Amino acid sequence: MTEREAMMRALELAAQPGLPLGPNPRVGCVVLDDHGEVVAEGWHRGAGTPHAEADTLTKAGSAARGATAVVTLEPCNHTGRTGPCAQALIEAGVRRVVYAHGDPNPVATGGAATLRAAGITVEEGLLADDARRLNRGWLHGLAHGRPFVTWKFATTLDGYSAAADGTSRWISNAAARRDVHRLRFESDVVVVGTSTVIADDPQLSVRDDHGEPLPRELQPLRAVIGLRPVAHDAKVLDDSAETLVLATRDLDDALTGLFGLGRRHVLLEGGPTLAAAFMRAGLVDEIVAYVAPVLLGAGRSAVADLGITTIADARRFRVTDTAVLWDVGEEPTMRLTLEP
Repeated sequence: MTEREAMMRALELAAQPGLPLGPNPRVGCVVLDDHGEVVAEGWHRGAGTPHAEADTLTKAGSAARGATAVVTLEPCNHTGRTGPCAQALIEAGVRRVVYAHGDPNPVATGGAATLRAAGITVEEGLLADDARRLNRGWLHGLAHGRPFVTWKFATTLDGYSAAADGTSRWISNAAARRDVHRLRFESDVVVVGTSTVIADDPQLSVRDDHGEPLPRELQPLRAVIGLRPVAHDAKVLDDSAETLVLATRDLDDALTGLFGLGRRHVLLEGGPTLAAAFMRAGLVDEIVAYVAPVLLGAGRSAVADLGITTIADARRFRVTDTAVLWDVGEEPTMRLTLEP
């Protein structure tokens, strides 16, 4: 196995389903011997558990001496709930460390320098963009002190998310709806406004490809923002997942509160009013739009008034990904991923 293949495997380990999201980065590690054979592999399983390097070195034992450690993040250099990974690698006798990108956390950074001072060869940058994307919520939180926000919506070709009578099921196709459950699963908070809860009574839980709900412990937090009361029997308050009602219209306060709870990636599924509020506040970091080959001509816009009166002031975005989603017998839905 090459070092590149080992890094791809380490990223795969770090990204596997079921690992907790939140305030800690997702990290994977693979140890290779001089012949490129895998000695051991490991990953971080959440706050308070061994870091990926420590997990891997425990499995490798004495076979780590003289080996190469390939890890998705710069080994940490501090003692928290666990000891510093840089020191663990030194004590294990590894010869070489390859990591994807540096640790921007000022508390933990400096592992590479410690390793080099101990005579270990260190290289940075292998599949760095892939590793950063894996932990974009964590990295965004370190830089901005709030969660990364993805706004998701489904729309017709002419920009409507519901018909004039309020009906919206279904604008997109079944494949797109399954894709939404993937987005929810990759987030640690799903946010809607009280108006959406009252009008649509969504459950906002994550289901698998067969329509079966995932266990409660794998569900993201459901957060409802707004001052209108929510009925006690609303589906969003059922026991399929944890729910937090944030009785506020201050979006900065809401995100700060979620950040304080260790949440780092918000999926905004609210209606046009809440979406517009997030947009006007500059709090949308990514847009995922599902565009169906449908025309309505009138109805509810995907986003409410943004205060834009001239084309020169239009909000413009960069397309980072496109995909066509469909099942046999259905018209395709286009998924567009965009960034400011």
